[in-house]
Amino acid sequence: MKRVSLRELHENTGTLVREAVLLGGMVITDRGAPIARIEPAQSRSADRPFQRRRVLPAYQELLDTGALRNGTDSTQIVREDRDSQ
Repeated sequence: MKRVSLRELHENTGTLVREAVLLGGMVITDRGAPIARIEPAQSRSADRPFQRRRVLPAYQELLDTGALRNGTDSTQIVREDRDSQ
């Protein structure tokens, strides 16, 4: 998803809003931090809510670095917590 600064949005609102419609959305940042998202007004398909799923940039970074691989299985954590009580 394209990232645009708040200042750039202020200077080029019309152009960027039209571009957001074509791209399917846009993230607005303030000093590099995401603060808002612009998405097309058209309704999404109710029967397939994950069809147009977008991965947030911070989560994508974790996926790319491999930080989420080889973690502890959540069922193991729950089992250990339950057995300790």
